[in-house]
Amino acid sequence: MQLQRHGAKGALLDEYERAFSDLKSTIAVISTQELTAIVDPDTSDPDCHSIQTVLTHVVRSGIGYATYIRQQQGEVIDFPTSETCASVEDYALALDAAFLCTEKIFETYPDLELETSDHEQKIRVRWGQLYDVEQLMEHAIVHVLRHRRQIEGFIRKLRR
Repeated sequence: MQLQRHGAKGALLDEYERAFSDLKSTIAVISTQELTAIVDPDTSDPDCHSIQTVLTHVVRSGIGYATYIRQQQGEVIDFPTSETCASVEDYALALDAAFLCTEKIFETYPDLELETSDHEQKIRVRWGQLYDVEQLMEHAIVHVLRHRRQIEGFIRKLRR
């Protein structure tokens, strides 16, 4: 974990990295059986049946947020496909890779503007919301936190 990056970009990266680190600590204690167990069979969201489906979603989303920013910068790049991992160790590596995708954006585009009020310059995501880079990064951070919380609940339910 790199400590104390500077400025607003540094703060966003530090907090995103911390969110991923906390998630990795949360999943480090689960077994392969717990990883793959269907915890919420009744949900209509296929990304939320098991810890495994949640983690697959988190990794794909993390890379997806980076993809949105790269596309905004003019890169022609496709969105990631879902890749299911077989172990928590593999998910930890995949989460690290998702974070590094974002960190690389700020290295590649050091003058990247975080904020804009111009709707034409905002990023339209698949669910219709418009974000500037800062808002998208804040969403990305909270997305990881929300799913960490969900996984913590799944762990409690599995261990009852």
